[in-house]
Amino acid sequence: MLLAEARAEVVRHARRLRADGLVVGTAGNLSAREGELLAVTPSGVDYDELTPELIGVHRMDGSAVEAVLPPSSELPFHLAAYRATGAAAVVHTHSVAATAAACLDGLSQLPPVHYYTVLFGGPVRIAPYATYGSPELAAGVGEALAGGHRGCLLANHGAVTVGGGLAQAYGLAQQLEWLCDVYLRTRAAGLPRTLDAQQLEQAAAKLADYGRGRSQQPG
Repeated sequence: MLLAEARAEVVRHARRLRADGLVVGTAGNLSAREGELLAVTPSGVDYDELTPELIGVHRMDGSAVEAVLPPSSELPFHLAAYRATGAAAVVHTHSVAATAAACLDGLSQLPPVHYYTVLFGGPVRIAPYATYGSPELAAGVGEALAGGHRGCLLANHGAVTVGGGLAQAYGLAQQLEWLCDVYLRTRAAGLPRTLDAQQLEQAAAKLADYGRGRSQQPG
């Protein structure tokens, strides 16, 4: 079986989505890439019923290599995310706070109310609304992730995160949900105080050292 380990990892993370509050029903999707092939969740299959054999393998042009079911309808924006970032995994969620923030009128990006903003390569952009599965949505995701960004919101839809592997992309999906929740609570309580570019740069440098084991754990 092609990409056996990647397909098994997709199943493991997919089965966590509902319990972690990142999706309801069969919403959301995941993929993992190895070279010019990727393993992606199929369309409309209950996550509890997924097996590695049901995870399709596709080329980077979207064509099937080894797939018994149609892929997620969002395969086009997975491909766009890989092209824009060179990542090895993509996670798409419909988590409540991220989706709610993506529904706010007048926002082009999530205001940087917390230094964890830098985990995403800077303020999280919001891709314009487009019908799910459409080329327009794929183009919007690619643009929102361009330039080193590791996550974006989809207007009136949900969120996308990318990483060097599924564990990282999934962890960022959880962090993005938390960040959106903090923003929404702050906005509900009063006027959010945001961090400026210099403060974000300082946090990014600190977190980079933490990642190499030379800094205190972020508080």
